[in-house]
Amino acid sequence: MNKEKINYERKIPEPKPLFLERMNKLLPEKEDFDNYMKVLKILPLKSLRCNKLKISPENLKKRLENKGWKIKQPWKNYPEVMIVKSDLEPGELGRSLEHLLGYYYIQELASMLPVIALSPKPGEKIIDLCASPGSKTTQIASEMANKGLIIANEISMSRLKILSSNTERCGLTNTIITKKEGSALCKRLKKSGFKFDKVLIDAPCSGEGTLRSSLKTYSMWNIKNIKSLQRIQKRLILSAISILDEGGFIIYSTCTHAPEENEEVIDYILKNFPGMKLQEINLPIKTRPGITEWQGEKFSKEVKKCARVYPHDNNTEGFFIAKLKKME
Repeated sequence: MNKEKINYERKIPEPKPLFLERMNKLLPEKEDFDNYMKVLKILPLKSLRCNKLKISPENLKKRLENKGWKIKQPWKNYPEVMIVKSDLEPGELGRSLEHLLGYYYIQELASMLPVIALSPKPGEKIIDLCASPGSKTTQIASEMANKGLIIANEISMSRLKILSSNTERCGLTNTIITKKEGSALCKRLKKSGFKFDKVLIDAPCSGEGTLRSSLKTYSMWNIKNIKSLQRIQKRLILSAISILDEGGFIIYSTCTHAPEENEEVIDYILKNFPGMKLQEINLPIKTRPGITEWQGEKFSKEVKKCARVYPHDNNTEGFFIAKLKKME
């Protein structure tokens, strides 16, 4: 964990015993586990992503610094990523003129990683199967310079309104918003013969990686939920394969540490679809390889190519990312 003084410690709910037992198995070294538990008590960093459709990172940085904000750009190759280090009033990030104008999107650092792994390019056809609230859709459009096509799908009407609001605020002109269950949408697209260069599945998950920013996750955590979510996650990837062009990529990501929702899902795809191959992922932070065994079940050694992001390694939220290629 970063040694500089970061935010402040606060009281957190007591994690459920089974959750602690599972995390102890994932982080068996005492110091490692203790550091993980310590970082949960520290508020996450205030971070944002410059919307390059409307302003350059250089000009945004100047504008924000003129407001008295202290801006740090932690990732050299991604100047659009910024940490606000000054003590802002609660909600100040969301009230600024620059935010209202769509010059930036308030986004947690680890949440930006799936799109970095996806590496969108202008002119591509990309589908974001679980798009709301729009953080990753707007990030994709920013990298595509509004050129090409994005389909941003969301099943919930209330969340669809948020997605629509954010795409409008950020100036997206290459995006079609759809409201349908992800696998059902893929079936419709398959029937029409429509194929995509890239698919992003930021899957619904148990949210174990969001404990720092969402205290309600402590009470909501349930082992049965993990099992039921796995079925949804498998169905989403299976459906996405059918609309992926040969040579195309699927990024599968979750904000949980649960292997049932991560490596177990990817292992299932590798064993049942030999044409899908895992790819190495290069990210601007420390990651750990996917695990190859969990509770007596062994996974393909290929899952080591997946990326595990732990909160105490980078002072971020927790994430899991896998990059799958459909071989030609």
